[in-house]
Amino acid sequence: MKVPEQTADIFKVLSKGQFISSNNSNKTVSNLYNIIDGEDNFKNLHDYFKQINFILERGDEYFYFSRNETKIDLESKIERAYKWIDIVDFLKTFDNSFGSGYRFSPSDILVKIKLDAELENKLEGLNKSKEPQPDILDRVLKTLSDDCFIELENERTGQYKVLAAFKYIEQLILTINISEEMQHEIPE
Repeated sequence: MKVPEQTADIFKVLSKGQFISSNNSNKTVSNLYNIIDGEDNFKNLHDYFKQINFILERGDEYFYFSRNETKIDLESKIERAYKWIDIVDFLKTFDNSFGSGYRFSPSDILVKIKLDAELENKLEGLNKSKEPQPDILDRVLKTLSDDCFIELENERTGQYKVLAAFKYIEQLILTINISEEMQHEIPE
């Protein structure tokens, strides 16, 4: 099995829990995407990483690692999923078209918060302490950026771009299925 010479670079990114997206403006990362996506590379890399208990996964224009989880790890993932549901709910309330390729600035969101009480309430719901709204938003955007779901595209204007890996969160939320019996047990 022949793996590309950039295998260590791929591992360095993915082992941190980050994503490699096709639309990343960082040329190094977008080149890594193209290398993984290249002929036979995905299969060879998948087999290579599987030997060290990392599973290379392919999403819709992104790659990431997964691993077999213990029950404790699974519970931790569920806790994080709750956080992501709240964040995506907030962002989709800001703009329903928020998704891969979308561009925005924090000031766009803050202006809309002043005009939309529902959006303001959702932002406040993401707050664990009594931080000011800009600080809450900065923390949310830092989390999204650190996890490679968005990237700062223009430092001068503060414009962000949503990366293809954001589809991972959207797909995660769409796979949550609540049966009819459970819907009657959930308080409204």
